[in-house]
Amino acid sequence: MRVLVVEDDEGIAEGLRANLRDYGWAVDTMGRVDLAWAALCAEPFDLVLLDLGLVDADGTELLRRLRGAPQGRLPDPATPVLIMTARDQVASRIESLDLGADDYVTKPFDAGELAARMRALRRRAAGRAQARLEHGELVIDPAARTVLHGGSPVELSAREFDLLLVLLEASPRVLSRAQIEAKLYNWESGLDSNAIEVHVHRLRRKLGEEVIRTVRGVGYFAPAESAA
Repeated sequence: MRVLVVEDDEGIAEGLRANLRDYGWAVDTMGRVDLAWAALCAEPFDLVLLDLGLVDADGTELLRRLRGAPQGRLPDPATPVLIMTARDQVASRIESLDLGADDYVTKPFDAGELAARMRALRRRAAGRAQARLEHGELVIDPAARTVLHGGSPVELSAREFDLLLVLLEASPRVLSRAQIEAKLYNWESGLDSNAIEVHVHRLRRKLGEEVIRTVRGVGYFAPAESAA
């Protein structure tokens, strides 16, 4: 999952970046509304964590602009937004939710609860009600980061797990290498030119050749009904 953290307190932003990376998520941080807007216009993010008291404007300004964006191009107006703020007044929560926020937490918050709320928003955006993702003989638990194949556990590296989850959530759509990279890596990540191909090869070796298929010159996809 690609996450944009909009927080002007550098200590909080870096703490969030470190905690969320432990869950395997790619995280970019911005401390201003204008920089966050530019980031949303440049890359597709799966979720935005938005502080309200920012240095250049109120965070609700970014929320208004995002929800008012046109469909069909970046930024995606349907991007889930989770408000995180020290404002605990009921009126502030009501305003944020009515403006289009999907959830709201007050500082200080528990990192585990925040991660659980983020997973719930991601499930909702993907149209899934269940916490686990079932695909043919595969059962994926995003919270525990475990994979069962035919009822047996499969050991995957962190990046292999993330790639598999991205493809299964998109199934049966074909994703280009660039689209996959945008989901898995932030702007600061060093990336080998053949990294995606290497991870796909390893997943096929562990899960079977038919779990991930290649459309030559286009990208990769997980068939709607895995034959693995």
